[in-house]
Order: sequence, then C-alpha cells, then structure tokens
Amino acid sequence: MPVPQGVAVPRSDVPAATEIRVADKEAGPYGIAAGPDGALWLTLVHAGRLARLTLDGEVEELPLDSPDSAPVVITPGPDGALWFTRSRDHRIGRVTTDGEAGSFLLPTPGSGPYGITAGPDGAMWFTQMNTDRIGRITVEGEITEFALPVTGGFPSAITTGPDGALWFTLNQAHAIGRITVDGDTVVHPLPTPNAGPVGITSDGTALWFVEIAAGQIGTISVDGVIREFPLPDRTAKPHAIVAARTGDCWFTEWGAGRIGRIVASGEFTAYDLPSPSSEPHGITLGPDGALWAALETGGVARVAP
Repeated sequence: MPVPQGVAVPRSDVPAATEIRVADKEAGPYGIAAGPDGALWLTLVHAGRLARLTLDGEVEELPLDSPDSAPVVITPGPDGALWFTRSRDHRIGRVTTDGEAGSFLLPTPGSGPYGITAGPDGAMWFTQMNTDRIGRITVEGEITEFALPVTGGFPSAITTGPDGALWFTLNQAHAIGRITVDGDTVVHPLPTPNAGPVGITSDGTALWFVEIAAGQIGTISVDGVIREFPLPDRTAKPHAIVAARTGDCWFTEWGAGRIGRIVASGEFTAYDLPSPSSEPHGITLGPDGALWAALETGGVARVAP
C-alpha cells in the first residue's frame, strides 16, 4: 500500500499558540491532564513534583515523597483522583484534587513505568518500559502484571481503544500492541522500519499514534489495518498525541517546538510556539475546549482551535 503524504497548511493561515510559565526550567513539565476539578495537572519530571494550573493562570506545586521519583505521565482515574507513573522509583502515584498524594510500589524491580490510562474495567493500566510488561492496578492498589511476547520492546504510551482493549506503543520493537483485560496480547509491526512510536490515543473509532524516529503520524484500525502519514518536517520528532474528536488529532513536535494537528484526510496544520526550543511533550484537551501542552523548559502552551 502506498504511504499517504500529509499536506501542510501554510503557516500564515493558523494562529500562534500562547505560553504560560508554570515552573522553572530545571523542573521539567512533562505530562499534562485535565482533572475532574476543571484544572490542568502536570508532572514536573526533573523536580519530583506535580503542579496544578487553573484556567485563570493560578499555579500550585505539590511535592511528592521523593524528589527523585521522576513522575512522567498523568491521567484521571475512575475514582475522581489523578494517577501517574513514577519512572525512576518504579511506583504508580495517585493524587486527589485536594492534593493528597500516595503511591504503590511495583512488584517487579526496575520496571520503569511510563504510560498510564483508565481501563474499561474500572482499573488503571500502565506500561513498564524496562521489563516488557503491561501492568494493571485497581483503585485499592492491587497490582497484576502481564509479560509481553517481545524482548526489549520498550512499551511506552497506552490508551483504551474503542474495542474495549488496551492499545500501546512498543518504541524499540517499532510496533503497536493490543492487550485485552484478560491479558491476551497481539503485536502489530509497523510498515516503517525504526519508526519509534511513542504517544497513542483513541478517537473513538481508531487508534492514532506518533512515530518520533520516523517523523510520521500513524493510525491503526481495531482489526489491525495501519496507515502512516509523513510529516512535512520529518525531523519534528512527534512525541504525544490526543484526539479532539473522531478523525481530528493534535500532537506535540518535540524537535521543532510546535503543536501539530492532523485530520482523517491526512491534512496537517502547524502551530508555532513562542519559543522554538520549548520542548513540548504531553498534550491534552482542556476543559475550555483548547489544547494544552507541557513544555519541558518550564511552561504550558495553549492553542485554541
């Protein structure tokens, strides 16, 4: 199958993004999620802290019990709290909207949890980068681990698919994985060698993912049909992706300091950030209908469609 070519909209046709400073550069805002309290929640990966940002720009930092915990991805859970991965001390964290934080140590040493999502079964599901496992944790803290049929695959981001299974990227196996709530796993190799997929999201019909090493956006149907769309800038290093609606996804271009948008036809739009070296990572749809991205250099970017 020929690879569809993305079409870039001229840069002068799109509005600029705005930035809000939330932390110093050394703190490293990385993951971002819209909380059930109407605020944005961020992980500060280098500082071992979380931050809460209201829509009117008020910032509150929350320390964790270890400054070396390296919190990375954060997401709302089914219990009204936010759950996040702690990649360096191998824990799953939980924080209430009142700021009460706790954590659960994973049973496998050195697991390196990264992606996390609320599953269709009322539990949280997460990836373990270093040990080729997918984990499941109940809201009470009971943990189950599922070994993957790959070695050195580096499972990264994870999301719940429209078929009731969990879908995840295998960054070093250059593949997309699917696991049912019973632990049955299928791996779909990508057509592009050395693609390096990271972020993944569901638009309610299909799964969309980014290929950081190949400079492409991909989509996979629930029956395993893959399409890839090369970015106009193949060196942009797309990192995280979120669906605003069916066939309408937004992603961060970590290597180019931009926010990108792709629609089902393969048409791209680029949104410049005020600083091209801001290192955008996580991205989420905010409670105000705008797209919000965490900038590792200390800020948050907002793009209003």
